[in-house]
Parts: sequence; structure tokens; C-alpha cells
Amino acid sequence: MRKTLVLFIAFISILTFSATAVAPKAGVSILGDSYSTFEGHVTPDTNYVWYFKAPKPGRTDVDKVSQTWWHQLICDKGLRLVVNNSFSGATICNRGYRGDDYSDRSFLTRVKELGSPEIILVFGGTNDSWAGVEVGEYLDENGKTADGSAPDLYTFRPALDIMLSTMKDYYPGADIYFIVNSELRPEITESIVTLCGRHGIETVMLENIDKQSNHPSVKGMAEIARQVGAKLK
Repeated sequence: MRKTLVLFIAFISILTFSATAVAPKAGVSILGDSYSTFEGHVTPDTNYVWYFKAPKPGRTDVDKVSQTWWHQLICDKGLRLVVNNSFSGATICNRGYRGDDYSDRSFLTRVKELGSPEIILVFGGTNDSWAGVEVGEYLDENGKTADGSAPDLYTFRPALDIMLSTMKDYYPGADIYFIVNSELRPEITESIVTLCGRHGIETVMLENIDKQSNHPSVKGMAEIARQVGAKLK
């Protein structure tokens, strides 16, 4: 009887421990542009940033990392940051401002540098829109062009298609969300929605984001965190 009681107590203890044990936090990685940067908080640290610790009142009221959308989201949802690979001014495709070659910083180039996350948040397309890059043509379901030529990765649609395909293959099991900025060129927004739908990636369509110098203010950052958080599973 005593042995049975001891075993019963041990069994109850195991159940109690299992019920109260803290589940590991889901890891989140960010692939972004200036909207997701902050000085000292991007990987690699050679990436250009737009938000700095020193106040810049004529430019932005964001001067603390805790004010960024991603920091607020991670804290609010009990997540864990794996990698924030954001690069100010970066385009998704390999073409940038003034027609320059941005293959050293494009989303397409950086897509495999996100660690091992359970959740991936992609926030891009803004610079492609602002820089006036060509949208190009959609690839077919096999990733091929209509005439069989190599995809032009210096145009938006082929680069985005291959980037999303690479992401799905390289991070199996990860939940991927694409955050779509407001006020983009219509053809950029349409391309993102179409290709994310093709690859089974959920989009977060931002609305009414307060901005200074075309970048989220403190108020805008909080609104981005709220809108993205509402979409997370």
C-alpha cells in the first residue's frame, strides 16, 4: 500500500510539473528594410540603419529600440528574436535607386541569413516602389519565363517569386508573413498579394500608419505592431 502511495504521489508530481513547465518561446526572424532597423540591433551589424539611439527630432521621434514595431510585437506576444536582418534602403530585387546594382543587399540575397526561426516576418517592397524599379513579368508555375530565358532578378516580380520560393524551401515548417506597406505603387502591392497567394504566405495589409519623413513614427510603430499582432497565429 505504501509503495502504491509513493508511486501515485510521484505520478501526480510529474503531471504537475508538466502542466506548469514554461513552454519555449517561438523564435521570430525579420527580413526587412529601413522600417525594421535600429542602431545596434541588426544582423549583420554592417547593414545600414535608419533609426538611431541619438534623437533626431527633425527626422523621427523614434529613438529607443523598444519603440520599434518588432520589439513591441515580440514583447507583447512572448516571442524570441532570432535574427533581425534588415537593411535600410534595400530592395527585394537586385535593382536599387538610380538604377544601381543592389545585389549586395537585396532581400533576394539575404533570404538565407535568418537563422532557425519558427516565424518569419518579411517587411519589404517599399524601396522597390520608391526607386521605380520595373515590376517585370510573372514566372510560370515552374519558375520559368514565357520564352524560356533566365528570370530577370533586377525586376520585381521574378525576384520576389524566387525569394518566396527559396524561403519556403529553406525554412520548412516556419510560419511566414509578408507585411505590405500602405501607399505603395499599385503594381507593387498587386504583385506581392498575387505571389504570396501563390506560395501560401499570409499578407498583412497595413492601414493608416502615422509617418515622419515617410517612415513610421512612434505612433506608427505601435500601430504596425498591433496590426501584425492581430494576424499572427
